[in-house]
Amino acid sequence: MKLTWYGQSAFRVDVKGASILIDPFLDSPLWNQGWEGPAEGVTHVLLTHGHNDHIGNSAAILKATGAQLVANFEICMYLVGQGVSPEKINPGNTGGTVDCGGFTTTFVQALHSSSFNNGDGSNVYLGNPLGLVLHFPEDKTLYHMGDTDIFSDMALINELHQPQVGLVPIGDRFTMGGAVAALACRRFFNFETVVPCHYKTFGLLDQTADKFVEGMEGSGAKVVVPDLGKAVEL
Repeated sequence: MKLTWYGQSAFRVDVKGASILIDPFLDSPLWNQGWEGPAEGVTHVLLTHGHNDHIGNSAAILKATGAQLVANFEICMYLVGQGVSPEKINPGNTGGTVDCGGFTTTFVQALHSSSFNNGDGSNVYLGNPLGLVLHFPEDKTLYHMGDTDIFSDMALINELHQPQVGLVPIGDRFTMGGAVAALACRRFFNFETVVPCHYKTFGLLDQTADKFVEGMEGSGAKVVVPDLGKAVEL
């Protein structure tokens, strides 16, 4: 598995038979090099929830690449309204699992909100926020937590899915902060590798992953703090 972070919660996951973009906010203050490079050859776009900094450049990417959209029903329908082909959507919701062709995605709980800001003061409701568990038949199981606080049913997610790789929001204010995120990982999961995200993008968020890294010391999990746009092998 090859993982590339593009800032905020945007990742590219490359595995045998699939190239996946998750929450591709690729015109963020951290990543200002456009979406075309990260989207090259992409087969799937997965979205955790409807906030602007997660839907990001999804519509343009989906229309340009013909990739499959995997998200909750409301987000799928919203993006169909933005010109995405209805034949390219693969909707689901909390507790469900969808076949993505070569891997599956299970939608799990996240404690957050979900809407798209139109820029005129109005917001479009886009269903419940979700975490995403990706099962690959020939690779590690990956859990993108989306935007969330800690919650005790994370233990059930671990029991059901046993993810080995965790993509964990740590920026505080809108999600868990680093110390709480580390507590969630240590108490509820047996991750081999954890990757922090959702920090540094805006001034309101924590600017480093230091609290998370410190909180994970002695946990047995490998903490990977990736450089922007640089792929790492997991």
